[in-house]
Amino acid sequence: MKALRNLALFSLALAPLASAQALELNDEFALNITPALVSDYRASGLSQTQNDPAAQLDLMLTHASGLYAGIWTSSVDYGLGIQTRQELDYYAGYYWQINDNISLDTWTTRYEYPNTSAFNMNDVQSVLDVYGVLLSGKYSSNLHDPQLNEEEDFSSWFVGYQTMLPLEIGLRATYETVDYKDDVFWSTDGSSRADYNDWEVKLSKNLWNLDWSVSYIDTDLSDTECESFMGYRDVCGSTVVAGVSTTF
Repeated sequence: MKALRNLALFSLALAPLASAQALELNDEFALNITPALVSDYRASGLSQTQNDPAAQLDLMLTHASGLYAGIWTSSVDYGLGIQTRQELDYYAGYYWQINDNISLDTWTTRYEYPNTSAFNMNDVQSVLDVYGVLLSGKYSSNLHDPQLNEEEDFSSWFVGYQTMLPLEIGLRATYETVDYKDDVFWSTDGSSRADYNDWEVKLSKNLWNLDWSVSYIDTDLSDTECESFMGYRDVCGSTVVAGVSTTF
């Protein structure tokens, strides 16, 4: 859900080769405005738009100290009569560039879905980058039944690698495990599990002052497990997602 923000920080880490621009407000503050179009909005391997395109926008205010805050939004479509058509993320964090090759990014996010407040949630996440090797952990929670005051939580972690290839082509590969604590993925034979894995390989390049990307994304969920959790059989499988964005 923070793909564009992560891409902006990736560009910052690779500043000598990056082309993204920021609106300098003064010596300490800058505003990044990043509109984007993607052929499918995938979060942890699962489509949030029933495999359809999405329009997205990120507004991020950064401080020279490494502190930042912003708002990210995307169109969504979950089908099944779910009314919300928008995701709104309010986030704040700290990006610590320890040295030229090591950084730590930690942030918290509030997710809100107009007309479907049961989806609202919070999370905290950290990503450690050591010479391009990525280690990340995330904890999420939401109050899915306000009347019962019931809280549902889940966690995820991933390992990955990012680098700049020849011709200034960015490469990012990740492998993630998402754990919902309770069994929520059901198979045809009646078996169930609480977690699943997803992976992504992304290539990106700046061309004509636009940031272009193409990703291969997949999960280890079967069609039946996908339908039991998402309501559809075809929103968890392998796909290629293309995207274009610009930052100013």
